[in-house]
Amino acid sequence: MIGLVIVSHSWKIAEGICDLAREMAREHERIIPAGGLDDGSIGTDAMKILDAIKTANDGDGVIILADLGSGILSAETAIDLLHDDPENNIAVKLADAPIVEGAICAAVEAVTG
Repeated sequence: MIGLVIVSHSWKIAEGICDLAREMAREHERIIPAGGLDDGSIGTDAMKILDAIKTANDGDGVIILADLGSGILSAETAIDLLHDDPENNIAVKLADAPIVEGAICAAVEAVTG
């Protein structure tokens, strides 16, 4: 099943969106938040996003949804870092979609095939 990574500047927002998407697509087990910085402050971290991509992947690829401009840039950096390592052959797409509605639609589509 295609994994989902939710990128937000806020851990609370990322986790909340994941909770909502999981509620709508209960069979989906790989909806992973990547929000905030390690110290709990607001921001995005490409390495945290990279780790989330690896966690979300089960072999079918990963869709990333991000909240704001620098979240998109951090996600793009994470994708570049992923593809710099020849060991990682994960198919990843950054969706151009509203983060909340896009996450719910992507989760439901993933579980329904």
